[in-house]
Amino acid sequence: MRRLLEQVASGSLGAAVALERLRHLPFEDLGFAKVDQHRALRRGVPEVIFGEGKSAAQIAAIGARVVASGANLVITRLEEKKARELRRRLRAVIYHPEARLGVIVKRRPTPRGHGIVLVMSAGTSDLAVAEEAALCAELFGNAVERLYDVGVAGIHRLTANLERVHAAAVLIVAAGMEGALPSVVAGMTDKPVIAVPTSVGYGTAFGGVAALLGMLNSCASGVTVVNIDNGFGAAFAATLINRVGIARAGIAGERP
Repeated sequence: MRRLLEQVASGSLGAAVALERLRHLPFEDLGFAKVDQHRALRRGVPEVIFGEGKSAAQIAAIGARVVASGANLVITRLEEKKARELRRRLRAVIYHPEARLGVIVKRRPTPRGHGIVLVMSAGTSDLAVAEEAALCAELFGNAVERLYDVGVAGIHRLTANLERVHAAAVLIVAAGMEGALPSVVAGMTDKPVIAVPTSVGYGTAFGGVAALLGMLNSCASGVTVVNIDNGFGAAFAATLINRVGIARAGIAGERP
């Protein structure tokens, strides 16, 4: 919007063309969906498409409008079969099967924020959720590092990497089973910890409910918990936390 106003002010863009472009703000109505083209201005991250429950045709139509606006496209919960069909409609889509993520990168995000977002997983079975969090965090403009398979069943794997834990600005910790890892990590650092319960575990794990309740009842103070398997939500929260103070300093004209 700022570029649009500057172009009108300089005379390089006519008022009628600018009005036509503004017509799609704050959203563009496709009939079956209303594409929120204003979201990046409000929240700092463009609209992300939740792929589950949508047809490939619907995702393609929404995605085409997101890409046309100049924003990066991110599609979460995208199954492989649907991704193949989608790529016939949007050929530029790159699919990350482990994270079930489809993306079109128009502009490679420049890392911003206070520091590194460290994404951790308790076990290899938690990698799908951890990778969704890591890839989303990168696409949202964070410097991201990964530390996987460091669960409490072999706590020495975690303690051998405490320097990386202490160096991070924000930590995302994915765990299934009893969901103990975020509590342990939060007891070792003064940085924000975002816990992600995964649906990994045997019968009484109840598809991630046991891990969710364990994390909500953490004895380590200040652990923030997102929904089961919600790597995207953890990445978004980590992004906002990592940027706190940066935007305010920019408004005040000060260096963050």
